[in-house]
Amino acid sequence: MATMLSGAAIMDSAILLIAANEKCPQPQTREHIMALEIVGIKNIVIAQNKVDLVSDEEAQENYKQIKEFVKGTIAENAPVIPISAQHNTNIDSLIQAIEEIIKTPIRNEKDNALMFIVRSFDINKPGSKIEDLKGGVLGGELKKGILKVNDEIEIKPGLKIEKEGKLIWRSITAKIVSLKSGGNEVKEIKPGGSVGVLTMLDPSIVKADQLTGNVLGLKDNLPDVWHSFTLKPFLLKRVVGTKEELNVDPLRKLEPLMLNVNSSVTVGIIDDLKKGLSHVNLKLPVCCYKTDRVTISRRFSDRWRLIGYAEIVNK
Repeated sequence: MATMLSGAAIMDSAILLIAANEKCPQPQTREHIMALEIVGIKNIVIAQNKVDLVSDEEAQENYKQIKEFVKGTIAENAPVIPISAQHNTNIDSLIQAIEEIIKTPIRNEKDNALMFIVRSFDINKPGSKIEDLKGGVLGGELKKGILKVNDEIEIKPGLKIEKEGKLIWRSITAKIVSLKSGGNEVKEIKPGGSVGVLTMLDPSIVKADQLTGNVLGLKDNLPDVWHSFTLKPFLLKRVVGTKEELNVDPLRKLEPLMLNVNSSVTVGIIDDLKKGLSHVNLKLPVCCYKTDRVTISRRFSDRWRLIGYAEIVNK
């Protein structure tokens, strides 16, 4: 759930993949369509895969199930394209649907640069000499603005530091050494597509996706860091992703929730409930605008399940 919601946060559109040899909808399909609904992704193409494994009648019955399932959802008018990925059948029709339905959005290049970090890693091989070491690499999507080689950047919330027995987060500053987009080295990057940013950061800071969920931008131009906030929740009637029908109960005091804000994932503990609002303390702080949507998941057995979303009211 965390991976799916974080990934959806950097997407403009989606292909909903449904297997023709399984009854529709499966629990995960319900989960994905609701995630798209909550994140607000409207441009959707449905790929009905594995049609080679069923008869014509079964494929048509599955098609009817898909159309019935998406009725009243954000994907109600999405085209359903039957394909066999294994045999490369009808892929041209799928590509045509993508070209027609999924238009390139208008990008905001004039505002302050804002990049969601979804990967961070060390590209140095074990045993590299000190003089040959390269800085840390950050991967993600530039939401708005422009980043250029040699730009001085800031990363928030940044590094976790223990000071006087307390944990604090300190923003990180760095310099962009090079940029990659579409596998090519470029002088600047603009919004659209995944990008790689090579920095002068100590490789130990970025190893194993340690900076995933952080936000990158030009120095002193990033949104606030939130350690807690008051949320106005909008809960679903039913739990998404479970085989059995489970009602979504109201939020409870001291309840842990998984919260996704853009590409960041954190756990929040409710410490106050008042007049339909929930004050939540965060185990990991998030960097975001007050207008950013927060998705809410609750733990059922051994999995987090989507139960709704929330708007940030104040700190």
